[in-house]
Amino acid sequence: MAAIQEKLAESLTILQNLQNESGFAIVKSSEISRTHMERLVSNSFLQEVMKGWYISARPDSVPGDTTNWYTSYWYFITAYCNSRFGKDWCLTPDHSLSIYSGNWIVPTQVIIRSPKGANNVVKLMHKTSLLDIKVSVANSIYTEPRFGINLYSLPEALIECSPDFFKSDSITARTCLSLIADASDLLTILLEKGQSTKAGRLAGAFRNIGHTVVANEIVSTMKSLGYDIREEDPFEDKTTISYSRETSPYVARLKLMWNNMREAVIANFPETNNVYTDIDACMNDIEAQYKLDAYHSLSIEGYRVTDELIEKVKSGNWQPDANSNDAEQKNAMAARGYYQAFESVKSSIKSILEGKSAGEVIDNDHRAWYRELFAPSVTAGILKPSDLAGYRTGQVYIRGSQHTPLNPEAVRDAMPVLFELLKEEADARVRAVLGHFIFVYIHPYMDGNGRMGRFLMNAMLISGGYSWAIVPVERRQEYMKAIEKGSVNGDITGFTLFIASLASHPTPLSN
Repeated sequence: MAAIQEKLAESLTILQNLQNESGFAIVKSSEISRTHMERLVSNSFLQEVMKGWYISARPDSVPGDTTNWYTSYWYFITAYCNSRFGKDWCLTPDHSLSIYSGNWIVPTQVIIRSPKGANNVVKLMHKTSLLDIKVSVANSIYTEPRFGINLYSLPEALIECSPDFFKSDSITARTCLSLIADASDLLTILLEKGQSTKAGRLAGAFRNIGHTVVANEIVSTMKSLGYDIREEDPFEDKTTISYSRETSPYVARLKLMWNNMREAVIANFPETNNVYTDIDACMNDIEAQYKLDAYHSLSIEGYRVTDELIEKVKSGNWQPDANSNDAEQKNAMAARGYYQAFESVKSSIKSILEGKSAGEVIDNDHRAWYRELFAPSVTAGILKPSDLAGYRTGQVYIRGSQHTPLNPEAVRDAMPVLFELLKEEADARVRAVLGHFIFVYIHPYMDGNGRMGRFLMNAMLISGGYSWAIVPVERRQEYMKAIEKGSVNGDITGFTLFIASLASHPTPLSN
């Protein structure tokens, strides 16, 4: 008789085959025997999403943790809709635009259009749901390649989206408008359907972002063919960003986010008149923060770090070659890397205080910070040297977050934009808050993004005369919620107030 472990291994092999076929394990009960299903569920390798539908899971997941669902979400929506509706389904025009703009946030409710819809709400995991409505789909469905989600084409989505969309999600609307090269595809749809009202709204939208060529072409073409077109601006505000044709939605989105958020930062982060004239004294003050900063920053990331370990690393008594216990300690590698990176950051800050452009320095030096952060792990054989070669090449997810960081290709578009924005921004408060926020929003590395973001933030705070700010591990939940609110809802106020409280009231130099 086969042992329990052998039976479980057999079930896991079947689960692996299903995963290999689809790229991700979304499992229908009809695809697997009841015996294997019950065995995998009871051992927490499968989680039930709804009756008859499961997703692969990790047995060590904490009950209530949303990470597995959020990482599986779009794969599940595709698999479920393809099974139920075939190819005849798509997201709404509004949601299609969100996807085109690079916004992959997991919604509380996703709305699916299909002639086979039943106008029913299907409850999913973690208070999410799917509403399928019985209605026609887009004239031309576009299946995006990453998750296989069916969307309206970009031109048709801009035409068919709700009028309020331009007000409720102006960043997404402007991002998508900036991706349009000319009016040809838009006019084809507008003329086929005779949509003069929507033509007037689109013309006003393009004129709002400064794309006057497309605006004029829509108006003149429609009028020349006898349509009574009345241009109207659907946005509530005027953008201060000069129009430029973008090929990457992530470039446009980051610029618009920065522009929209900077006013909230300025309004909620107190100014300071302090200027560091004594560079050596400032550097000594930063050095005095090291012990406490290392403890809190590493603890936030889940490492177990003691005063003894921090002192051992700083004094040079950390000997992984001589001490096998140290060599096996992931915590020790993280602590040593943090010390080396902290020293590298201090060098960058000194350059800034000596008069170099803060944005230029961070652009040039941040890769060195990252290499120092993980160099001990390479030495210990935990990481390969190639792991420190540059930005990540795989997709990452943030535990418990609805926000999905940018895909690897988008990271390479986005990071130069971040440093361009840092170089152009005159206000150190904005550079500090949005520099940190946008860095972790992009998540350019497989690991270390939080530590890197806090290093960037502090370099920018010092550049503006503020003190080094330590994020206390005791306030970790508040910190993460503020970042999540900015990422999901576009509201940076809470994060600004959080960072301002730390910069205005430095953590005491004790532990």
